[in-house]
Amino acid sequence: MNLEEKLQNLPNQAGIYQYFDKSGKLLYIGKAKILKNRVKSYFKFTPTLQPSPKLAPRIFKMISEVVNMNYIVVENENDALILENSLIKQLKPKYNILLRDDKTYPYIYLDTKDDFPRLEITRKVLRGSSLKYFGPFSSGAKDLLDSVYEIVPLVQKKSCMKGGKACMFYQIDRCLAPCEGKISKDQYSILIEKALNLINNKSKIIEELTKKMELYSSQFRFEDAMKLRDRIQTISKSQIKSTLDFAKDEDLDLFCVEQTESKAVIVKMFIRGGKLISTSHNYINITEITTIEEIYKTAMINYYNSDIPFIPSNILIAHKIDIIEELEQFIGDRYSKKVNIKIPQIGIKSDLIKVALSNTKELLKLEKIENNDTIYGQLQQLLELDKTPTRFECYDNSQMMGQAKVGAMIVWDENRFYKDDYRLYNLEANDEYGQMREMLTRRVERFESNPAPDLWVIDGGKTLLNLAYDIVNSAGVNLEIVAIAKEKIDAKAHRAKGGAKDIIYTKDHIFKLEMSDKRLQFLQRLRDEAHRSAIGFHKKQKRKEDKQISLLNIKGIGEAKVKKLLNYFGTFETIQNSKFDELCEVVSKKDAMLIVEYFQNNK
Repeated sequence: MNLEEKLQNLPNQAGIYQYFDKSGKLLYIGKAKILKNRVKSYFKFTPTLQPSPKLAPRIFKMISEVVNMNYIVVENENDALILENSLIKQLKPKYNILLRDDKTYPYIYLDTKDDFPRLEITRKVLRGSSLKYFGPFSSGAKDLLDSVYEIVPLVQKKSCMKGGKACMFYQIDRCLAPCEGKISKDQYSILIEKALNLINNKSKIIEELTKKMELYSSQFRFEDAMKLRDRIQTISKSQIKSTLDFAKDEDLDLFCVEQTESKAVIVKMFIRGGKLISTSHNYINITEITTIEEIYKTAMINYYNSDIPFIPSNILIAHKIDIIEELEQFIGDRYSKKVNIKIPQIGIKSDLIKVALSNTKELLKLEKIENNDTIYGQLQQLLELDKTPTRFECYDNSQMMGQAKVGAMIVWDENRFYKDDYRLYNLEANDEYGQMREMLTRRVERFESNPAPDLWVIDGGKTLLNLAYDIVNSAGVNLEIVAIAKEKIDAKAHRAKGGAKDIIYTKDHIFKLEMSDKRLQFLQRLRDEAHRSAIGFHKKQKRKEDKQISLLNIKGIGEAKVKKLLNYFGTFETIQNSKFDELCEVVSKKDAMLIVEYFQNNK
């Protein structure tokens, strides 16, 4: 069935649609309340099939590239909204924007059912009517909580109450020893109230910390004073500061968007109890057809589609968009709660929007200064990429004689190595090609929960580059890839003293840059970090394997007995930690004694 036939036979149902170009590359994913009406509106059917002249010029250009389309029918528009967002993250269509999922914001919580409760941090929603949440905190949650424990003598550790005896914290006046009954529940509840008041009052925390810092300094406890100084600086940092004073204890979420021709920024502000408690922002690489409405839609679905312990009834946005009812329905269904999305025009909420808008403009200005003629733009030009890459993933694998076969993925984002997103892989394949295929395939399978970066960097040559493209193409993902390999002389990698002559491979080009070239040095830096990570993991796994293999070296304990032990205990660590009687359940008393004595002698 050709494109026109598909368009003429579209259903009168909700769903998502996908546009493809002549090479089968995915161009765009959209959602529709009624597929037939939405998709056909892009086209004119007489005298021949062509883009509708009513389209905006940029959308007209995209539709001119369309030669095929697919669609998926769903139950309702809400389901279409969720499916559209999920597929965009997985497949990275050329003309859709990709906003990486927000990291789950940390919350501080209190379990009120405990007699002497502690404040804790969580990124997961813990269920229970006795739990009270504070947040979200975009940054500095740990420093904030540490500061509360520095100022208020609460139970300092989870284990403190179990001991039943006053510990070091009581001796240094950091705890009042409820474990020994030195403070009543009513007296402790007063401390909890003081701690809760501090959580949403940064200025009061900073004031108290400053007093303590000066005290430590006067006592020549300079190391403790420096720790408090650093904590004060962390808590003081805030992307957006507002002196606006809400007359009532109101809870609000606020989203604000600003965009230029190539970049957009989305600012999120969280007001709890009438106070601005935290803010965050994301930069977005926009495409030719990106609209502010699409950015709002993507940002709000990404944020509210995760588990959040508290949703305010009112959400503020800075611009009028046509999908407010859809977003209200989506959030309301997700949390079984009625929410209102508002665009305030007067009053303090309008003033708050103005603060957010002025900060979005400032953030875009700063981003332009920082990224003007950056290495990212230079790489885009050299490698002929569709978009400027800012998030990179680099892959390498390591093994020795078939032992400890591992791989590593490192991540560069926000102008730094993003170690929280590193991944290490235990691999099964015996050769480099098979190991890379295994690692990249496993990564592609995770694109739904952890979207693809802007660029893959593969440690290897043209063969591994082609492998990587085969994997992403078979998954239907639009992802740019580059490989970097040592120059080979007489079939051996050439490593010149003082520098390595590396070759960069893309789908269409081979680059041999000077060793002083900043673009080459940047890719080498990524490759070297991946290599370091893979080698480190390899050594760790090899030591572990060597330790495990040592069981085979015990006189009288052969491979068959090792397998029998593993089948029963599951792991070598469990065997090592098992008692004599437990080992006797599997092997003879003589063998059990040999194993126990061996591990005791080799601790």
